[in-house]
Amino acid sequence: MIMQLIFVHGLGQTSTSWEDTISYLEQEHMVNCPDLFALCREYNELSYQNLYYAFETYCNENQEPIHLCGISLGAILAMDYTINYPKKVKSLVLIAPQYKMPYLYLKIQNLLFYFMSESSFKKLGLTKTDIIKLTNSMLDLNFKGNLQSISCPTSIICGTKDFANKKSSKMISHHISGANITFIEVAGHEVNVETPKELAQILNAFYYQFV
Repeated sequence: MIMQLIFVHGLGQTSTSWEDTISYLEQEHMVNCPDLFALCREYNELSYQNLYYAFETYCNENQEPIHLCGISLGAILAMDYTINYPKKVKSLVLIAPQYKMPYLYLKIQNLLFYFMSESSFKKLGLTKTDIIKLTNSMLDLNFKGNLQSISCPTSIICGTKDFANKKSSKMISHHISGANITFIEVAGHEVNVETPKELAQILNAFYYQFV
């Protein structure tokens, strides 16, 4: 059975960040990797809410149930969409997810962004101001009270060296009924880039139940 998979990239990534992981998938699937920031270009300002609306519209264009897999920012969007459309999502994979935004961490991250050169953001098709506005708009996000509404099969994945997201990953796994959690050894935050083969092996085992 061919499944419709949507892989959602993180903040510092592009849709091509999934290429190596996809190359190791064993089954034939219909895989889509949307460029999040391209989806959001019709809006005058890049904010989390506008980004979510664009992503929501993209997902709702699919007639069949979808399998969502997101990393970092992509995981937050995938989780948010699943909470709002529980019957639309067949399965959910959350990689390096956060359920509540780490305020201090985001503030420090924004400070680092401020001192980075503008050219550092060109590959994303964004400006430094865009990125800072986006992260500031995420400071008050908190999905803890809604996690129990996620009922589809859920897999949570995190690198053992991703210290900023390990605790959150464990907490989310406890609040989503039936969710399983896997830690990838020696991997940091971007497991789809750092350890694509190991990630694909986990995904192959997870998606096998739907074949």
